[in-house]
Amino acid sequence: MQMPFCWDQCPTQAPENHIAINGTVVVSCHFGLSVPGKTTTLRLFSSTQIDHNTGKGRLSVEAPLRGGKKTKHGPGKTSTMTYQVTLFIDIEFGTPGAIVVKNGLKNDQFFLRYVQLELAEDRSIHFECNSWVYPYKKTNSDRVFFINTSYLPDKTPEALQLLREEELRSLRGNGRGERKDWERIYDYDYYNDLGNPDKEDHIRPVLGGTATYPYPRRCRTGRALFKKDGMTETRKHMINLDFYIPPDERFNPTKLAEVLTLAVQAVTHFVIPESRALFQGNINSFKSFDQLRRDMYSKSQKPVVEGVVMDKLKTSVPSQKTYKQVSKMVKETPVKFPIPQVIEHDQEAWRTDEEFTREMLAGLNPVVIKRLDVFPPVSSGGKKSSITAAHIEGQLEGRTVEKAIEQNRLFILDHHDYLIRYLRRINTLGVCIYASRTLLFLKDDSTLKPVVIELSLPSDGGGDDEISRIFLPASDEIDGHLWQLAKAHVSVNDAGYHQLISHWLFTHATVEPFIIATKRQLSAMHPVNKLLEPHFKDNMQINTLARSILLSAGGILERTMYPGKYAMEMSSAIYSEWRFTEQSLPNELIKRGVASKDPSGGVTLHIEDYPYAVDGLDVWRAIEGWVQSYCAHFYHSDTAVVGDKELQAWWDDVRLVGHGDRQHDPACWLKLDTVAHLAETLSTLIWIASALHAAVNFGQYGYAGFMPNRPTRCRRFVPLPGSPEMGQLETDPEKFFLEMVPDRFTTTLGLTLIEVLSNHTSDELYLGQRVTSSWTDDGEVLQLLDRFREELRRVEKRVAERNRDPRLKNRRGPAKVPYMLLFPDVGNIGGKEKGITGKGIPNSVSI
Repeated sequence: MQMPFCWDQCPTQAPENHIAINGTVVVSCHFGLSVPGKTTTLRLFSSTQIDHNTGKGRLSVEAPLRGGKKTKHGPGKTSTMTYQVTLFIDIEFGTPGAIVVKNGLKNDQFFLRYVQLELAEDRSIHFECNSWVYPYKKTNSDRVFFINTSYLPDKTPEALQLLREEELRSLRGNGRGERKDWERIYDYDYYNDLGNPDKEDHIRPVLGGTATYPYPRRCRTGRALFKKDGMTETRKHMINLDFYIPPDERFNPTKLAEVLTLAVQAVTHFVIPESRALFQGNINSFKSFDQLRRDMYSKSQKPVVEGVVMDKLKTSVPSQKTYKQVSKMVKETPVKFPIPQVIEHDQEAWRTDEEFTREMLAGLNPVVIKRLDVFPPVSSGGKKSSITAAHIEGQLEGRTVEKAIEQNRLFILDHHDYLIRYLRRINTLGVCIYASRTLLFLKDDSTLKPVVIELSLPSDGGGDDEISRIFLPASDEIDGHLWQLAKAHVSVNDAGYHQLISHWLFTHATVEPFIIATKRQLSAMHPVNKLLEPHFKDNMQINTLARSILLSAGGILERTMYPGKYAMEMSSAIYSEWRFTEQSLPNELIKRGVASKDPSGGVTLHIEDYPYAVDGLDVWRAIEGWVQSYCAHFYHSDTAVVGDKELQAWWDDVRLVGHGDRQHDPACWLKLDTVAHLAETLSTLIWIASALHAAVNFGQYGYAGFMPNRPTRCRRFVPLPGSPEMGQLETDPEKFFLEMVPDRFTTTLGLTLIEVLSNHTSDELYLGQRVTSSWTDDGEVLQLLDRFREELRRVEKRVAERNRDPRLKNRRGPAKVPYMLLFPDVGNIGGKEKGITGKGIPNSVSI
């Protein structure tokens, strides 16, 4: 029999042989959504007493919420409603282990933050929920939340065992049917939503599931139909912001509105054909660098979001409520491009060779440079580079090439092999792209000096033959101008690789299968699930938006980056050689030859002043120490790791399905058979989702916000001697440069994009932070987390000290941009500092 409802009334006295448990229920207030009503109820499952009719814990009667008081919770002081509840349990009920929530509203979901129950003797039980609860009318099921105690599968209380198993089965779904907004189903799919087979110029290959186009899996997000190119996913709009995403992976409405507000300028310039009228007469090249700086950064611009644009946006956002909030925020936020860091202190520093090479170590893509161990460089097919010793030996400070290699003094920025095979097709798209090799010499002060650039094209006759040109450093007259053009072409190569590979593929795309596998195979009570949860926040929503707006056929990436429609196909080819075991920072540095293993088990850097690597190793060691101690706390032997059925199922899901196209490479994965292997695996995953993403994402506006420093495509090749183009270069080198790099419209579109990507949002949680200290009831784990935070604070002090050291020239360089991208920013709580800060390591790939 159910207890009678009461609202705002104090509960009646507990029935005979029953105990009253009082609780607090906290729900986030969200724009346009109703708060829980009188019909929202809670029940408790016992963790110690079994109902032998169901095999589950004993279940209490329903109890309604009472009252509702406006409150603030969390680091960001989020608006919340706090309710009271009184649950009556019989004296034989035992200890609560799970809570059942029934949303009695007709239409609206609510976001349940937590439930706190007060027991006798000053004891309390906490249920950390942080989840959307949809109306029972839609779901036909209640929501179950477990207490904040972590249990390995074989340690789960018997009364909770069936609940644990049922919850996981429900999250896996059956792989069929169209997804509804309220369903919590995590299922794998291919990248079959990038193209439109009904439009010939928008046909794109399905990525994943074949040897030709291997790729990480994504979460199935919509309705699949058979099309002429195979299984593709339908969309409602050209820019679709209304895909299905499991509810707990969605932005909260406040963040969604904030991201849409940041993105609305990019949407304006790209989606709406009418918006091109805003640039009539101004879509060609900038006339001078002064004009570029004046037009893009000097003046505060009025909003250019016209009514027609907002009308089109209205058809794409998930709800009228969200649209109204975005519209309001857009009107209050006029468009204004801040001055990028790279030209903030010195408008000409970007041109220098010193800044050009420093950014390979401390810029937005410091993960490509490699030590040269074979000269001349040799492609994967065995073809030798056209660079000779005569080109560079005069620049090696008295050394031969052999001696420089022996002393670890020669390095290479290599954008040749992966690119040369695509150039015939890419250069039919109206761009002029080379495959480049740049050789660098390590000087005594640990700075790099470029010594030669090789720009190559496939020969006109087909086959593997190439046409290569060699450029040497110069500063005078025509040779100096040619050198600047060659550097710009290298920067174009690096910019494309950065956005498509270093950023998208190696962080966003490779993490998503881990999220899906975690939800499918690891209970919310599993300690590994609890460890990883903050590192998955918002990744799936961001990836879905990226596929819709950036990566899709005709999307922003194809319109601004040089690979064009071949971009995702090229990333598939690079993924075919990706190995998870090489993604930990020490292993990744060793693979590139910029570090070696030392006798103590650590690594020794071959470039001492390598800001990304130096700061990164500090952060890596902090992460590794935290994860090792966490794993040792729960797994007391290797046998416990092997015997954890959920953990092993998770690892199988990751390797055989989520990253199934890489399952046949034995070097790609560790065996999950020891505590040490588990700790290394989890440390690597956390590193990718947090620090690696921070290093390659949040410096984008600071360096690429000034287009000449990081152009994304070229419209002209470097002129040949005696050609009319060479005469144009000699006559006006600045004009030639600006006619070679992206035009005004492409520059503006690219700038709006990276401004969005470089922002920290107000709900950001940084490495070492949690939404609440009640995420676990394990005091020892909380102490371990405190130690992790303290170590991160020590890392911050070391980063600040290095940036003050004038001997470390790569920390600031000619542009005077201090390296802060791996500054953890542990003290930035509740969005105290947001926007483009150029520092901070968020927990997750959150934008």
